[in-house]
Amino acid sequence: MKQHLPPPSELLDELRAAGIEEGLVDHVLTALREDLPDGAVDVTSESTIAADASAEGVLAAREDGVVAGLGVAELVFRIVLGDDVEVTDRLPDGTRVAAGDVVMRVAGPTRGLLTAERTALNFASHLSGVATATSRWVAALEGTRARVLDTRKTLPGWRALQKYAVRCGGGVNHRFGLSDKAMVKDNHVIAAGGAVPAYRAVRAAHPDLPLEVEVTDLDQLRDLLDVGCTEILLDNMSTATMAEAVRVNDERGAARATLEASGGLTLARAAEVAATGVDFISVGALTHSVVVFDLGLDLQDV
Repeated sequence: MKQHLPPPSELLDELRAAGIEEGLVDHVLTALREDLPDGAVDVTSESTIAADASAEGVLAAREDGVVAGLGVAELVFRIVLGDDVEVTDRLPDGTRVAAGDVVMRVAGPTRGLLTAERTALNFASHLSGVATATSRWVAALEGTRARVLDTRKTLPGWRALQKYAVRCGGGVNHRFGLSDKAMVKDNHVIAAGGAVPAYRAVRAAHPDLPLEVEVTDLDQLRDLLDVGCTEILLDNMSTATMAEAVRVNDERGAARATLEASGGLTLARAAEVAATGVDFISVGALTHSVVVFDLGLDLQDV
C-alpha cells in the first residue's frame, strides 16, 4: 500500500479542533491494513485498471440524514494518495442532507481511489449514522428543556469519533472516561453501603471533580438532595416516578440538582420522558447499536 505521510497539516488542524485528531492517523492506518497488510496490493484494481488511469469519485448520500466523519474520509484518501488526490465540495460535518446530495468529490488515480474507498466509507457511514440517530432524538426533545446525552457504550477505539458524531447530530457528550467525572452507579452504592456514603466517599477523595449519583427510588433522591448532590441519574424509573422526582427536585429552587433519565429509553418514549421536566436523557443506543448511514462513492471518468 502506497502511503504519503504526514497528511496535510491544515486537515489535521481541522480534525484536532473538532476534538478527534489524537491517534486518528494510526486508527486510519490500522483500518487500511485490514484490507492491505504491508506489501500487499489491491489485486482486483491492479488487474483491471491501467496504472495511469484517473477518475473522479462522487460521494453522495443515499438517504436523508446528518453527515459526520467526512473529514476523516478525506484523511483516508490523503493517506493513500497524498498530493495525488484533489478533494472538493466537502460538506461540513453536521450538515443535514437528502438522498442524492453530493457530500464530497475526490479526484485522482483510479487505483488509489478504489483502494481507499471502503475504508473512507466505513468511517463516514458509521459516524453519519451516529449523527443521524442523535438528530432524531434532538428533534423529539424539541420544545422541552431535556437534551440527549451519549454514554460510554462505544465501540472500542472509536469513543472520540463516536462522541464527535453525537455532537454533529446536536447531542451532548457525557463523561469521556472513568477519570474526568465520577459517576456512582448501583454497584458502587452496594459496595459503599448506600448512595449517600458513596457520594460522601467520592466527594472526600475528589472534592473538585464533577460527581453524579444514580438512584432507583425517590427516597434515595431525597437523601442525596439533602446532602447537596447536584447531579442525579434516575435509573429505569417509570414516567410517573420521574415526574415526581422532578417535582421533588424543583421544590429545592436554586439548590435543585440536574436530573438525567436513563435505562431502556426509546425514541418512541422520548417526548413523554422529556415532558416530565428532566434535564438530560442518556441513550446508549446512539453509539452501541447505531445503523450506518447509506453513503456511496460512484466513479466518473476524467
